[in-house]
Amino acid sequence: MKKVSSVEEYIEENAHFAEALNLLRLIITKTELVENVKWNAPVYSLHGKNVLGLGAFKNHFGIWFFNGVFLKDENNLLANAQEKTKALRQMRFESIDDINKNSVLTYIKEAIENQKLGKEIKADRNKKKTAIPLELKAILAKNQSLKSSFENLSPYKQREYCDYIAEAKRDATKTSRLEKIIPMILNGIGLNDTYKDC
Repeated sequence: MKKVSSVEEYIEENAHFAEALNLLRLIITKTELVENVKWNAPVYSLHGKNVLGLGAFKNHFGIWFFNGVFLKDENNLLANAQEKTKALRQMRFESIDDINKNSVLTYIKEAIENQKLGKEIKADRNKKKTAIPLELKAILAKNQSLKSSFENLSPYKQREYCDYIAEAKRDATKTSRLEKIIPMILNGIGLNDTYKDC
């Protein structure tokens, strides 16, 4: 997906779910949350803190609750995105008919209330810093826009790229991998983003 600069553009890029995304957006924007585009997707925040976001993929769409682990989930609508995800939960839909407006609004209001109460899982600041392989470090030092794009990636995506280069045994493999990832980094794409969208 190309880089989007507005929520309208994001919905346009995901035309197969446009009607449903517009419905979810309408529900969300009736609350006090502030709408932004972050990580190439709509994100809604309260006092600068991310509360939820909209996401659309090939076969489903939904709402991401950044601290969804604290939601009661009485209707059993939330799923853990990945096993290693501590706080993030998603409310996943396959069609506009799956959306119960009242339930969605109840979850959103609870997420807002939880944010006001300060319920959030803090990032572990003691995690070891990503070691950037020498080959990647050299290219980043020569190319300021690449360096800037790399620094704008999430730590997880940075680590994926570093591991990808570091795991190559031969110099030729490292070189070909570097050539492959440079355009991806410049476009703000993670190494495995294309597989995650499937």
